[in-house]
Amino acid sequence: MTAPAPVRTSDELIKAEEPVLAHNYHPLPVVVARAEGTWVEDVDGRRYLDMLAGYSALNFGHRHPALIEAAHRQLDRLTLTSRAFHNDRLAEFAERLSALTGLDMVLPMNTGAEAVESGIKVARKWAYDVKGVPADRATIVVAAENFHGRTTTIVSFSTDETARSGFGPFTPGFRVVPYDDLAALEEAVDETTAAVLIEPVQGEAGVIIPKDGYLAGVRELTRRKGCLFIADEIQSGLGRTGRTLAVEHEAVVPDVLLLGKALGGGIVPVSAVVARREVLGVLHPGEHGSTFGGNPLAAAVGTAVVELLETGAFQQRAAELGVILRDGLQELVGKGVLGFRARGLWAGVDIDPAIGSGREISERLMREGILVKDTHGSTIRLAPPLTVTAEELRSALVALERVLGS
Repeated sequence: MTAPAPVRTSDELIKAEEPVLAHNYHPLPVVVARAEGTWVEDVDGRRYLDMLAGYSALNFGHRHPALIEAAHRQLDRLTLTSRAFHNDRLAEFAERLSALTGLDMVLPMNTGAEAVESGIKVARKWAYDVKGVPADRATIVVAAENFHGRTTTIVSFSTDETARSGFGPFTPGFRVVPYDDLAALEEAVDETTAAVLIEPVQGEAGVIIPKDGYLAGVRELTRRKGCLFIADEIQSGLGRTGRTLAVEHEAVVPDVLLLGKALGGGIVPVSAVVARREVLGVLHPGEHGSTFGGNPLAAAVGTAVVELLETGAFQQRAAELGVILRDGLQELVGKGVLGFRARGLWAGVDIDPAIGSGREISERLMREGILVKDTHGSTIRLAPPLTVTAEELRSALVALERVLGS
């Protein structure tokens, strides 16, 4: 028999990663071994309140019973066929996701970046086949400070030099305009424009919420100019902002919706492009694909996620608890918090740099048993699972106040 692997401490495991793991992330020095609901436990037995939720991949908390049950049930039956064959779980997933979003067709993929790449391909194909843009002339307009992933095409239109530098040559066909600026968008869109691709709330940039009327303005402009509105709701969608989709705050329905993260319930990677029939209908066999996209396990978990959202309970929780989050942060303005932006259970908090960088504040909170993550400069993001309780939320805010005053 093989001897069991020796038990290693957090410090030992972190050191073990150093020579063998690519340094593409800078994680906080905590090694998670177990999790349940809103709480995680490290290999040394310390417990932490998760106030990040996997960048919204864990909207329903760790190991939600309904999602775990759906996964176990499917694991006992069938996990993968590839799309060479049909499987008995995919139709229901596509039907229910279409109904939830109010759109017609679903293209199942795996990661968020795959969904974005797929959305770009579909928009270009639509521009050539439907709009009549000359071959290889299609353009897509995006917003500055965007975050849509880190593939070579996606970083081609990023304004984050850390993501771009050293990875050229870049993919052409993109125009970058300031976020939340309809006049600049109007000027950038022309007869070659296939689509406008934006995040309804810019997550990586620090939870940047546009002015009221911006999303409705994008919808009106794209309809008037004859191009597609692609909403990247990979982070903002599926209950995070207090609505099923962030665009619903302005009663907007995009032509194309990009979903991911929470769609996999924190169990498997699941993403999707959801769109009007005349848009996704431009794809024909062989033009796009994914071996794992729409696999039975992913479809089973994704269907269970949609079922949780169909009740509206999680959206309501995010809206109601979001008031506690917003009010609590407001109390901290002037006490180490320079300002914040919040929508539902999602906030970007700007810390006074004199108190610490975003990374330093995150590390101090970690020592208090609260897990958050920094973004640019002295900004931290708060995005707890939608299963968080009011008491847990308040305890995190108290810890933040304590850290800011220490």
